[in-house]
Amino acid sequence: MKQITKIVITGGPCAGKTTALEHIRTVFSEKGYTVVFIPETATELISGGIAPWTTNTNQNFQHCLLMLQCEKETYFTWGAERLKENSKLLIVCDRGAMDNKAYTYNDEFSNILSLMNTTEDALLSRYDAVFHLVTAANGAEDFYTLSNNNARYETIEEARALDKRLINAWKNHPHHVVIDNSSDFKGKLNCLTDKISEFLDK
Repeated sequence: MKQITKIVITGGPCAGKTTALEHIRTVFSEKGYTVVFIPETATELISGGIAPWTTNTNQNFQHCLLMLQCEKETYFTWGAERLKENSKLLIVCDRGAMDNKAYTYNDEFSNILSLMNTTEDALLSRYDAVFHLVTAANGAEDFYTLSNNNARYETIEEARALDKRLINAWKNHPHHVVIDNSSDFKGKLNCLTDKISEFLDK
């Protein structure tokens, strides 16, 4: 039997998530894990021409995103279960289902859940742990930039507000860890992998 753990790496704009994912691959491969990544769904859709500003309503975009997110997770997990590699498997989701809540009004998200015949509790239960990286716009403002992600458009103030909404969206998960910018970026990455290791070893 494979020992499968599924975690979410989320966070505000320009939080260092892309670099963090590569750091996770390096650290946990060295620890003997087979690491599988599920790519960020919003960036895929926006890069392909389906965006909040191209669909007729934001709710329709978020509904499309959540459906694709859940389908991707299902098929990636199915495939991961059938890998030849060893029994220690870490599935890392680049954002997860509850991220959608931060980009919708409450009634929009409730409507989407109803249309998909699911609940917030059901979405939260899809993941073993959630790790949130705080945006550089809160505590590392000199490093906040829009230049490294075509799907990013938020001002510093908007990034801070979105970061708070993301934290709030995931707050009811039983293992929700928030990693701030109190150290330099290398320290932030090491804090992340230390927190993941603590969770895996418990």
